[in-house]
Amino acid sequence: MAINGKVALVTGAARGIGRGIALRLARDGADVALVDVHQDGLDDVAAEIAEIGSKTTTFVADVSDRDQVFAAVRHASSALGGFDIMVNNAGIALVGPISEVTPAEIQKLWSINVDGVLWGIQAAVAQFTALHNKEQGKISKIINASSIAGHDGFAMLGPYSATKFAVRALTQAAAKEHAADGITVNAYCPGVVGTDMWVEIDKRFAELTGAAEGETYDKFVGGIALGRAETPDDVAGFVSYLAGPDSDYMTGQAGLIDGGLVYR
Repeated sequence: MAINGKVALVTGAARGIGRGIALRLARDGADVALVDVHQDGLDDVAAEIAEIGSKTTTFVADVSDRDQVFAAVRHASSALGGFDIMVNNAGIALVGPISEVTPAEIQKLWSINVDGVLWGIQAAVAQFTALHNKEQGKISKIINASSIAGHDGFAMLGPYSATKFAVRALTQAAAKEHAADGITVNAYCPGVVGTDMWVEIDKRFAELTGAAEGETYDKFVGGIALGRAETPDDVAGFVSYLAGPDSDYMTGQAGLIDGGLVYR
């Protein structure tokens, strides 16, 4: 258990990749604060973590609201007795041609996918500093959700891709700014994960292109070298590595974990 006794916070933890990350961190020994915009689902994940034997707490917060993100981090630290790992996982997708994106759509997308990561970085750094983690000789971890769309801009996913490129930029800049503080900042870049988000992406592609439902998903999966769609557990294993001591000498990176779809 490489992260035994560490305290982690995961945003977007009620379902999908966030749930998978939270459960993996708990299995690897961490106590985990679960954050999502609604309570629905959080209690179920908390119960699963309790069965694993780790401590947990839940907090409802909208990551686009800076004050709520700071409050969530303070709650995690107070409820679980410390703070070591911040996973800025929450995000949404937007499918459609660039020519038709509305101001309301881009504002919502950006406020969650980019602002939410920025506020998470700020809140984590503030809490690490308050706890004097550096003085204790710790390496504190900030881990951000990017995407294969943060390495390649995908048609019909232009603004979404832009937000994930922005996460990579924030990750690199924060890594440079806070290395001397004993904080590493890295990102994970999943591909085609079999979650509710991809169900919605596929449905939207079907509406826009006339493809049958499932066809776009199958097309993307067909391009994966390892021959299958990704699971939340595939992503969670990499995130656990980033959270643990084996990655202490790694910072500012955005690792592709996609089964062989985008190559850099």
